[in-house]
Amino acid sequence: MPIDAVGHDLFLRHLDSWVPDALRRARRATVVLGYDGADAHLAEETLRLAGEHATRLRGCRLTVLVLADGTEELPSRLGAAEARLPADVAVHLMPGPPGRLPVALRAAGAAGAPVLSYLEAADPVDPVALTAAATGRPAEALVVAAAGTPLRLALADAGFPLVTDVELVDAGRRIGFGTGSDRSLESMKESLWATGQRCRDPQGAPLSPTQEVDPAPLGRALLDELARRGPRTVTELRRYAVTDTAYRAVDAVRALTALLDAGAVTREPERGRLGGDVLVTPARSTA
Repeated sequence: MPIDAVGHDLFLRHLDSWVPDALRRARRATVVLGYDGADAHLAEETLRLAGEHATRLRGCRLTVLVLADGTEELPSRLGAAEARLPADVAVHLMPGPPGRLPVALRAAGAAGAPVLSYLEAADPVDPVALTAAATGRPAEALVVAAAGTPLRLALADAGFPLVTDVELVDAGRRIGFGTGSDRSLESMKESLWATGQRCRDPQGAPLSPTQEVDPAPLGRALLDELARRGPRTVTELRRYAVTDTAYRAVDAVRALTALLDAGAVTREPERGRLGGDVLVTPARSTA
């Protein structure tokens, strides 16, 4: 997959499930594309998906904001795509960088409704754009930046309750995601693994996504988290794996199972399914 297509593919996968959920919840929603506009296919596919969902969910209002540093091709191609859309989808093309997002959202009347943003960021990330993206109710944002660009702290500072970022080793990109939903967070990480891109594990070594991974590196990271924070529930450790490492929630369960089998941690209650409310404690010998 070409480098620039990685983030686009992730966003479109997420958009396809996000739009119907958002429109059922609020009956109106806004989708933001903040990028250089060089790849018109991203905007065209966004409009196509918007149109498909709006047709099925009649009476809902979906707005697509495209903030792009002008390309000659993008306006004409968007115009052709817009002509095929139902009346319930509004499209606004605004030239300029993502930093104009606050103005664009106000003009679109997006206040109080769900907002999903795709932002291609420079280093440093524009805090104005991220803060504006976080004003949706609820809000989610996928951010693509050069490798080494810190995204987790920037997304957290902008107001997203749950954030993660993953460095893609071969693509030379860092993908960041901010949301308020554990389900969305886990879904995004699953989609990221589905691209087959190598990531960084908690120790910084390349991690090749597969269905079965070596649980040892994540197990060490979970032990470190338990040493720092004390006993944690399985839910909290699953979330830690998704937000703070390159791994998925399902990998956390496998790593915890390996730690329990090795006697490195204990659990309360001692028996039964390793459910979210099970409390995990480092064994006395590893404390």
